[in-house]
Amino acid sequence: MVPLEQEIRLSHLLAQICRLHHTRAQALFQSIGLHRGQPFLLNVLWNEEGLAHSELAARMHVTPATITKMLQRMEDAGFVTRKPDPDDQRVSRVYLTEHGQVVRQRVADMWQTLENETFDGLSMEEQDRLRELFTRVRENLEKANGDTR
Repeated sequence: MVPLEQEIRLSHLLAQICRLHHTRAQALFQSIGLHRGQPFLLNVLWNEEGLAHSELAARMHVTPATITKMLQRMEDAGFVTRKPDPDDQRVSRVYLTEHGQVVRQRVADMWQTLENETFDGLSMEEQDRLRELFTRVRENLEKANGDTR
């Protein structure tokens, strides 16, 4: 039996994988001016524009303050624009700019690159099994965190 100190704990391995995956994703997306979380926000807007900050925060499972900061950066970079709600001037709605629209295929290509690099050498059966296992791990953590999604 291998002593516990010499084993790689699954949680440690998962943390290493997440860090490496995040680092690679950052490198890919920074090449087009996107930062952490921003590709996910774009994806929400590609599916439905004109959402309020609170609606974006709820869909992305982050705080409204996080969305506000992210939107400011994305607006400065030319990906989105905010416009007042015509029925309630206290609310602003978020829309994609032309730049935010045209970057869609590049973002999709980058996700595919990341997917290919991450799971290179794994068969489709292995990838399917890994997907099942990751889903169960996510469900375990959601339950432990009291997440009722």
